[in-house]
Amino acid sequence: MMKQNSLIQADRRTGTFFKLACPVPIALHPYRHQALQHQLSSSWLIRIKQREVQWQKVEDRLEIRGMEPWQEMLMENQDLYQERQKGEQPSEAGAARIEPLQKGSPLNHGVEQPEPPGEGRNAQQKGEKLGQGDTPSQETADPTQQLQTGISRAGPPEQEVTPKGKDPGPTLNHPVLDGDGNTSGEEEMPRVFQRGAKEEAEPPEEGRREEALMGELSELVQQVVKRSSWWERHGIDDSIITLNFLILPAGFLCLRSNNALLFLLGIFILGIVHHTVTVKGSHLASHNALTESKSWGKVWAIFFLEVCSAFTAEQAYYNHVKLHHGYTNVIRLGDSSTWKLPFLNRYVYMFIAPIAIPILTPLVALGLLKDVELKTALRTLCCMFLGLYSHYWLLVNVSGFQSVRSALICMLITRSLLAHPYIHVNIFQHIGLPMFSADKKPKRIHLMSLGVLNLPRNALLDWSFGHSIISCHVEHHLFPNLSDNMCLKIKPIVSQYLKKKKLPYNEDSYMSRLQLFLHRYEELMVNAPPITELVGIQ
Repeated sequence: MMKQNSLIQADRRTGTFFKLACPVPIALHPYRHQALQHQLSSSWLIRIKQREVQWQKVEDRLEIRGMEPWQEMLMENQDLYQERQKGEQPSEAGAARIEPLQKGSPLNHGVEQPEPPGEGRNAQQKGEKLGQGDTPSQETADPTQQLQTGISRAGPPEQEVTPKGKDPGPTLNHPVLDGDGNTSGEEEMPRVFQRGAKEEAEPPEEGRREEALMGELSELVQQVVKRSSWWERHGIDDSIITLNFLILPAGFLCLRSNNALLFLLGIFILGIVHHTVTVKGSHLASHNALTESKSWGKVWAIFFLEVCSAFTAEQAYYNHVKLHHGYTNVIRLGDSSTWKLPFLNRYVYMFIAPIAIPILTPLVALGLLKDVELKTALRTLCCMFLGLYSHYWLLVNVSGFQSVRSALICMLITRSLLAHPYIHVNIFQHIGLPMFSADKKPKRIHLMSLGVLNLPRNALLDWSFGHSIISCHVEHHLFPNLSDNMCLKIKPIVSQYLKKKKLPYNEDSYMSRLQLFLHRYEELMVNAPPITELVGIQ
């Protein structure tokens, strides 16, 4: 560890010792003490020379007050020392006067990198911004600064930095995306690999280029969003979900009929409504894309996820929004490995296992309740019971089912009607594409363009699952807060921009992906995926 030097000046009149932490060039300071005779390293001499221009400005400012710089510093440090002795914080005025003198001092106790020559005030503002947020790592910091300071920091990345007992756990606080499509400070990042994410705060030149691309694309999309009406942003998708609820009574009434066609029509209606509400509705609600109000967004998330889907809202939000979207195709975080069941045969997994989704979903939700607060767990249990019992009650009292067994079988059939494409779509659009390690993942625009795939438009799946899951999945991962209709609207802009910049824009047909997974099932769904490294753009 580099030794910290401090200059101790004695005020003979009071006998009090003050610690001077200020950028004072040795040649300009009027006092010479034994403490100044230390052997200074070359790095300190470089830092002192870099502060000579700043010190000259301080001298010019103090000349007006008729005081020498060292007298001004003694007075300020005396006030600071007295306030510390009283256990009080320095006054705002005193702190404001001392701050410019203390910043960047080679003699203070704060570890701070010096400014590269020639940057002046811009470098200072840049440092202030970094101090408020993430700090750059050695790999991402300016190489000029590293050469000047001679300080190197090596070692394994820290994996967890959240203090014990401070983990907030899964919550329903929806993130707000900034211009680059990243979550704002309001959204807390998962605790794993936090330092790895912080190291991207100050990227190298290639990283800045990638961020500029994402910023340019975000600006184009933002212009489209601003020109769109509320009906385009939310109204169309809200109307689709509302229409499904309106046709729900017709489905239950069709099940009363002795006519086979009407009975099958009732099964079809209930199945379509169920998947539209539980997939499209829950997906949009988890991203707060149904409304512009965050409060109503939380209400709709609880309704669609817990009452309709029989799943816990907090865990769905944490695993989907925070992990899957925040770390798309990053190994052990958002790599879609939760969809893999290696012990199942390819044909069993692809064609038989999806029927069990209505049974497995509430069982998995019950297992996840141990990770949430007690009041959240009780709310989830009540909502799940309300949704399942309401479905059963309507089948018995409206559709006329005479036995519990027949009603439960009907629930299973309607809730698994589109379970096969639901499973297939979730694995087709990520698995088999490039996967990355947490410490070497590319920037957002490369991560999403490489690790996400669009399927062709399909009327049935677009209605039930939504455009953002089927034909606009790349757009959805780049801009997750947009509704399905807005993802469809920006699709031409995104596709043209990525192709213009020679970035990947993955598209494939449903049958092509199905054949790929059947032929390469062991490689894609059983074995660990290979890790992709993109040279020059991490």
